[in-house]
Amino acid sequence: MNPVQLLDTVLISYTATIPSGEVVESVPDNKPITLVLGSGRILKAVEASLMGMESGQTRTVHILPEDAYGPYYKALVHDVARSSFAGRIDPKPGMLLSLAIEKDGVEQQVPATVLAASSETVTIDYNHPLAGRTITYTVKLHAIGK
Repeated sequence: MNPVQLLDTVLISYTATIPSGEVVESVPDNKPITLVLGSGRILKAVEASLMGMESGQTRTVHILPEDAYGPYYKALVHDVARSSFAGRIDPKPGMLLSLAIEKDGVEQQVPATVLAASSETVTIDYNHPLAGRTITYTVKLHAIGK
């Protein structure tokens, strides 16, 4: 049996958890996905962990923030005037929003999480929801194709 190599097509299932034990993503054993290693469909660090595995093996890897969704930056948390939402939505803590920001003179839509909301301001976090967290992946390799 040949172990997994770069550019192999593999059939995998996995569960991704954060330190609290909360499952943040899962592909069940009965519905594995097919991917080409090196395609970028999953985190590069998870792809790298598959190298050398053989069909039927399971591996658990801890992916550090810098290899997952990056560090958490406090500078990406902003207070915004509630009036800027002017009747479009009523922001509440925990809501995920798509907000327009200007970067290098170009307006872009970016995801943001509402951390707090008062009658005057809304605290918005532009970090990825998993930024700053170590993610544990338990990956099962079902098959290797070429």
